[in-house]
Amino acid sequence: MGNTDTKLNFRKAIVQLTSKSQPIDASDDAFWEQFWCEHNTPVQDVFALVPANEIRKVRDVMPTNLATLCYKATERMIRAVDNSCRTQGEQQTVLNCVRLLTRILPYVFEDVQWKDFFWSSLPSGSGGSSEKEEPGSVPLAQSLLNAICDLLFCPDFTVVGYRKSGPEKAEELNSIDSCEYIWEAGVGFAQSPPCNGSMDARRTELLKLLLTCFSETMYRPPTASDEPNRWIVHFTSADNRHALPLFTSLLNTVCAYDPVGIGVPYNHLLFTDTLEPLVEVCLQILIVTLDHDITSNGPAQSSAYIHDDSTIADNLFINYLSRIHRDDDFQFILKGVTRLLNNPLVQSYLPNSTKRLHCHQELLVFFWKICDYNKKFLYFVLKSSDVLDILVPILYHLNDSRADQSRVGLMHIGVFILLLLSGERNFGVRLNKPYTATVPMDIPVFTGTHADLLITVFHKIIATGHQRLQPLFDCLLTILVNVSPYLKTLSMVASIKLLHLLEAFSTPWFLYSAPSNHHLVFFLLEIFNNIIQYQFDGNSNLVYTIIRKRQVFHALANLPTDAAGIARCLSNRKGGAGGGGAGGRMVGSSHGSASSGSRSLAGHDDDAADYQQRKAALTAPGAAAAGGDESGGEEGGDRSIVTRTGRLGLREPDVGGAAGEREHGTVTGDEDARSDIVEESMEGSHPAQEAEPGTLKATLLDTPNLAQITERESAHPTDLASPTSPSVGGDGAEPLGKPNVGSDEEEPEANGATRKGADEPSSKTPSPLRRAVAQRGSLRVTPAPVHGNQVKQWQPTPEWVQSWRSKLPLQTIMRLLQVLVPQVEKICIDKGLTDESEILKFLQHGTLVGLLPVPHPILIRKYQANGGTTAWFRTYMWGVIYLRNVDPAVWYDTEVKLFEIQRV
Repeated sequence: MGNTDTKLNFRKAIVQLTSKSQPIDASDDAFWEQFWCEHNTPVQDVFALVPANEIRKVRDVMPTNLATLCYKATERMIRAVDNSCRTQGEQQTVLNCVRLLTRILPYVFEDVQWKDFFWSSLPSGSGGSSEKEEPGSVPLAQSLLNAICDLLFCPDFTVVGYRKSGPEKAEELNSIDSCEYIWEAGVGFAQSPPCNGSMDARRTELLKLLLTCFSETMYRPPTASDEPNRWIVHFTSADNRHALPLFTSLLNTVCAYDPVGIGVPYNHLLFTDTLEPLVEVCLQILIVTLDHDITSNGPAQSSAYIHDDSTIADNLFINYLSRIHRDDDFQFILKGVTRLLNNPLVQSYLPNSTKRLHCHQELLVFFWKICDYNKKFLYFVLKSSDVLDILVPILYHLNDSRADQSRVGLMHIGVFILLLLSGERNFGVRLNKPYTATVPMDIPVFTGTHADLLITVFHKIIATGHQRLQPLFDCLLTILVNVSPYLKTLSMVASIKLLHLLEAFSTPWFLYSAPSNHHLVFFLLEIFNNIIQYQFDGNSNLVYTIIRKRQVFHALANLPTDAAGIARCLSNRKGGAGGGGAGGRMVGSSHGSASSGSRSLAGHDDDAADYQQRKAALTAPGAAAAGGDESGGEEGGDRSIVTRTGRLGLREPDVGGAAGEREHGTVTGDEDARSDIVEESMEGSHPAQEAEPGTLKATLLDTPNLAQITERESAHPTDLASPTSPSVGGDGAEPLGKPNVGSDEEEPEANGATRKGADEPSSKTPSPLRRAVAQRGSLRVTPAPVHGNQVKQWQPTPEWVQSWRSKLPLQTIMRLLQVLVPQVEKICIDKGLTDESEILKFLQHGTLVGLLPVPHPILIRKYQANGGTTAWFRTYMWGVIYLRNVDPAVWYDTEVKLFEIQRV
């Protein structure tokens, strides 16, 4: 067949590039034309016929030949633009050049010596070839980018031509007004051009080449990743005359895409969807070009980085995005993003009958970018309950990814977005909307609001997620602190989950086993204080659960602070009281093993003892007893309310056995110990799966310190300067002695003097959040070997314990218990109550007005833009793009430096 011959010729030409002893003359047109003329070689074939080792060989042995090949291919594309790319032969030549350059460019970027190659000028007259003089002064890279952009608006090639037959049919491509040829209706454009599959495919190939040009960032180490990427600088600058129509085309193509279409089952199996690959590459180009603000601004590693006007003006894409302001445009964008984000959650009775998209990670980065650059859009999203259509898919992905180490980045981007949203009051208010969706998630069935869903998923992540998620614990709790003052009514399930977290994290051995574990308790107490002070009326479930678990708060108030008591707590834990074995490995438990709370961790290769402490605290059936039985026997039965995360006794009216078995049964909580009601997951859900062995993942930068990414703000601006009552909580607000310690284990001394400032609650600065979980850097996919040893060297001292124990914000809760416990016990005895619903009814109509301490000001920890997050996002985003582009695998097996590719 003719096609076989052309492939053979193409292959011979590739071999000749390395085999000839002399460089091949640039004027030998007959030789160079073999690469792009007279044949149609699909992109997969180009990748197969041009193997990586041969490209590297040409680059290293015959660099002149590789340089000439790049020049000639670019020149050929420029010539096609000059001829307006009218004929079929010309169009095929362009596609062949595009495929060849897409294959070669990563290997050019790989070698530092070629760094400036594309930024030198085209030779003005390559040995008589009919070339224009003009590119002589323009760098090769700019010539290539200009040609690609021109070709993306080429009538009858990538856009539908409006002029018909006659000699004046084709407009000159150099002078065309591309704003008339925007690809899709939406922002700034009203007409929706007819669909054309082959044009979609050509646009996709041109955009893939564009993405390959931008991928030079991948070949720089993370330390150099914020040098300007000159390709992106030119593409998003005023030098690109197509910048506006390109931005609009990319945006509208993504936001107008409906993968389900008219909803015919299995239609994606019957017809090839040429739009999906186009939408994916449009999305990837958008997030890459929108990343470029900080990179064109120099180092920009300051923790208070602001998007200043000069950087936004330089990058027209960011400029255009930040200036969108019409509600109709916001609605179009939001609807498009939520439609695509919710696609994996769509349920149907016919298995696999609807198309599943896989671009949710790029969508989340894109949503983050819009909210970051366009605050009006953020407020528009929060103005209505539409924000919940963003929240639910994020929680779905967080819950689904919690056991999969290859999806750590997805967990982070989801949490970062929720942190950003939680800084706005409206988000907390919207969470009170009832949750009625039927998305199957591996969480307990509950009846309640979106706030209950948020708490339940967060609890699941903390209790059953893998070790790499540790840096997110304080972010997760910060989100709950931010929204807590607005939560009108928590379900019993969510209330139990919150108390379980407190009970687990407040066990003495856990508090004393690392220098920062107590911060988690400060966060949780702040959540309870906010709800009691601001939303007491609707939260009888939480108040009831606090009363039943009151021994947790008494134990916290009476934590041992003497050296002997501290040592006893730590040795109690080693002796197995907490269910942990020697060396911190939690291997299940001899009792309560039927409950989901006693989860075996023996299979984990756990090198971080701190992780084990948390895990053991959360999963040990004897968690509350871990520090010894200080809380006394009367409340002993109480423990099972939370330590058995598998029990939902509180939801059942008949739970707890006969009335005679408990005088104060509903208060002490004995019924949980006898309850055999096991938590059920939602129908149709599957447990979170670990990554398949061999799954590829890209490494990430360390998670930015929470103190760098948030700033504390009063929700009452007038209160900003007022001193706060100790009940404000916060895990200490004055600056640390060492403000940016790389990880808590590096702080050698654990005495009160070194750490004292870190634990004083006040509202002055964001530093309380400079805590170790965020600093630990365990997002490095290869854990540091020193971790475990350093944790073991650390010893708590009485001064250190006293320095933070005295600041625990327990006043509000203790006052609540002081007032309500006697009342509840009295009505139980007087009325012989055996049913918790009666007590809940009593609590619903109770009041603490005038009895509680003066309400503390609401403090919100708002996300603030910073260099650390930007660098993290850049690494994550390019890692996603690397792993998602598999057909063809553009960057596979090239020596990227921005991240490492590892197998799980």
